[in-house]
Amino acid sequence: MLDTISKLPKWLTRGLVLPLLVLNGWLLILVFEYFQSLITIFATATLLSFILDYPVRFLEKKGIKRAIAILIVLLMGILLFSIIGVTVIPILIDQLNGLLDRLPSYVASGSEQAKAFEIWADERNFPVSVSSIVADALGRISYQLQQLSGQILGSVFSVLGSLVDLLLTIVLTFYLLLHGNELWEDLFRIFPEETADKIRASLKQTFNNYFGGQLTVASVMGVVITITFFIIQVPFAFLFGLAVGIMALFPFGAGLSISLVSFLMALKSIWLGLKVLAIAFVVEQIVESVIAPRLLGEFTGLNPVLVLVSLLIGAQLGGFLGLILAVPVASFIKSLWTIFKSINEHLEIPVEV
Repeated sequence: MLDTISKLPKWLTRGLVLPLLVLNGWLLILVFEYFQSLITIFATATLLSFILDYPVRFLEKKGIKRAIAILIVLLMGILLFSIIGVTVIPILIDQLNGLLDRLPSYVASGSEQAKAFEIWADERNFPVSVSSIVADALGRISYQLQQLSGQILGSVFSVLGSLVDLLLTIVLTFYLLLHGNELWEDLFRIFPEETADKIRASLKQTFNNYFGGQLTVASVMGVVITITFFIIQVPFAFLFGLAVGIMALFPFGAGLSISLVSFLMALKSIWLGLKVLAIAFVVEQIVESVIAPRLLGEFTGLNPVLVLVSLLIGAQLGGFLGLILAVPVASFIKSLWTIFKSINEHLEIPVEV
């Protein structure tokens, strides 16, 4: 069978590849949708075990056995999330509800500013008519923001309500921390030893660089932006600062969230919106230009278009978790392609003429 396929013209074999890839991709999507809950639990536990392995190894270096170190880290993590859930989450929900209550007044203020601009332009013989267009656009944007906020609140409560999934994730995280190395070794045995070593090194480097660096960058961005918003007296500074920090986990996320916050503040006051945009943009550029390159480097090797496409696919397949994993997975797939291409080139035997 393979000999027959190898005798076919190259254009025909390449033409057969695309339908097969599409078919296999479609089947994978169907399998993913069927087992989405289990896949989400496993992916979340894998990500948590990867992140928590850092403090576990730190405790191991202090002479603590790995099993005890894992229990200490998990208990500290549960305690930390419980404290955040009791202290931070209520503040965020309160500020989010406050933002939703004030949103109609912000929209009305934005419409008034558009009318004032139209009057100013008319007095100077500039034929500008934007008030009706702006009012309609603001109404649509207000509706979309309210829908999005409702979805966020619903997602938070649904996550908090799924106690069984939460317990399964914690238990699976514990066992991945304890026996994860053996699991990965068994999975990599399907490849030749040299190939397996390259794949493992690429996987480790990709996820280490991305999550280690991206979490640090996002934390710095969130803290600095929050403090900055408090200093310049931006309403709902804590909510907006945390939103920018979370969005900074993803490529293009920080700039998008800063633009949205600036737009909301511009509805209240155009000068406040411009001030927020200018200051937050400067902070973002400092973090992205000074801190991010030292931590992230050019590890992805992905074209910005491919980064954006991977984010869209990740969001479609896995929601928020898909967004977090999209870029490192895409980068790892590219590394796999490079590894297998290199192996294939080495295996090719030159034909003597």
